[in-house]
Amino acid sequence: MVDRVVSLTITSKQGENTIDRILHMIEEAESRKAPLERFLDKFSRWYTPLMMIVALGVITVPPLLFAQSWDTWLYRGLALLLIACPCALVISTPAAITSGLAAAARRGALVKGGAALELLGGIETIAFDKTGTLTIGKPLVTDIITIEGMSKKELVEKVAMIELGSSHPIAISIVNHAKDMQLDISEAEDRQALVGVGVRGVIRGESYQVSAPSKITLALPKNIDNEIELLESEGKTVVVVTQGEGKYIGLIALQDQLRDDAINAIKSLRALGIRPIMLTGDNPRAASQISQKLGLDFEASLLPEDKVSHVERLAQVSRVAMVGDGINDAPAMKASSIGIAMGGGTDVALETADAAITHNRLTELSGMIELSRATLNNIRQNVFLALGLKGVFLVTSLMGITGLWVAVLADSGATAIVTLNALRLLKFKPIDKHASS
Repeated sequence: MVDRVVSLTITSKQGENTIDRILHMIEEAESRKAPLERFLDKFSRWYTPLMMIVALGVITVPPLLFAQSWDTWLYRGLALLLIACPCALVISTPAAITSGLAAAARRGALVKGGAALELLGGIETIAFDKTGTLTIGKPLVTDIITIEGMSKKELVEKVAMIELGSSHPIAISIVNHAKDMQLDISEAEDRQALVGVGVRGVIRGESYQVSAPSKITLALPKNIDNEIELLESEGKTVVVVTQGEGKYIGLIALQDQLRDDAINAIKSLRALGIRPIMLTGDNPRAASQISQKLGLDFEASLLPEDKVSHVERLAQVSRVAMVGDGINDAPAMKASSIGIAMGGGTDVALETADAAITHNRLTELSGMIELSRATLNNIRQNVFLALGLKGVFLVTSLMGITGLWVAVLADSGATAIVTLNALRLLKFKPIDKHASS
C-alpha cells in the first residue's frame, strides 16, 4: 500500500482529548504493579494463612502436649497473631511506588506505573532519536542551491507544495520558510510519502521528488555530490530535489539546534554508568557532528525497522531504554525494555511509551533514573524494617516478654514507620552534577 497524504477534519469526542488521555494514562499507571509489588502480594497470600496456623499451634500445642496453662498460651497466640499481621509488609512497596510516581510527576515526568519505575533503575543503555529529542526538532533552512537555471523562489515553492500537510520537521520548516518568503503555495497533486526516502508529487502535470541524498538510486553529478558533502560536514541535513525521471534541479540544506540541556543530560547519564547512543535516519556526516558535540556513539541512515533491529541487538546484552518523539520511533520504543517519550512528541509515541518527559527537559532522564534507584532502595528499607520489627516481637511474644498491647503498638508502629519512610521520596532531589559548571 502506498502512503499518501490525506486531509481529514477530526473532532475529538468527550473523553478522547489530550487531557483525558493523560488522565487515562495516570489511571493505567496506578494499575500497573511493579514486579516486586506483585511478589509481595503473592507472598502475603500464603504468609497470612501460615501465620494463622502457627498461632493456632502456639495456642493448642503447649496445653495439649505439655500441660501448660490455656490462658497463658491463648494470650501469647493472640499477641503473635497481631504482630504477624502483614500490614506493614504489604504496604511497604505500594507506599514507596506511589511516592516515587508522585515525586516524578512533580518534576515533570509521567511514569506509567510501578513496573516502569522499577525498570528505570536498572537501565544500562539509552538509545536516543535525534530530531525532536536531542535537538529542538525545528530545523531552519540555511542553504538553497539551484541547478538548471531555476530560481530559489521557484525551487522552494515546488518543494513546499509537495511537503504541505506533512508533519515531518523538515517538511514543516520548508513550508514555513516558503511562507516567510511570502510565496503563494497550494497542495501538489498525487502526493506520496516514500517511507525512509522522501516525498513526491505532481505540479502542473510534472512529477517532482524530494529525497535524502543517500536514498537516491541514480548517480549524483560530481559537483552536486561535492556540495552535499560540504553541507553535511557542517552538520546540516540536505534534501535533493529531482524532476521527472531523475533531472536534478536543486538542493535545500537545513540545520537543527541541540537542546540547551542535551550536553549536560548526556554527561549526567554517563556519571550514572549509563551508555548513551544516538539512532538517527539522518546522514552519517551530520550525525557525526552532533555526536561529537554530545560525546556519544551513533548509528545513522536508519529506517524505523533498522532502529528496531539496533535496539533488539542492544537488548541482548543490556537493559535498554529508547527515547523518542515521533511515530517512526514508536516501534523501537516498543522493542526496548522501557520506552520514554518527549512530552511534545506525537500521540503515537506518547501512547507507546512507558514514561514521558512532559516538559521536554532531557536532564530529567538522569533524575528519573536516580529516583527509580532511590525508590528501590526505599522498598528494601521498608521490607527490612517490616520483617525485622515483626521478627523481634514474634520472638518476645512467644517468650512472654511482650503482651497484647505491645503487639498492637508494634503492628501499627511498623505500618507507620514504613509509610513515613516512603513519604521521604516526595522530597527527593537528584544530585546536581553540573552545579559548578
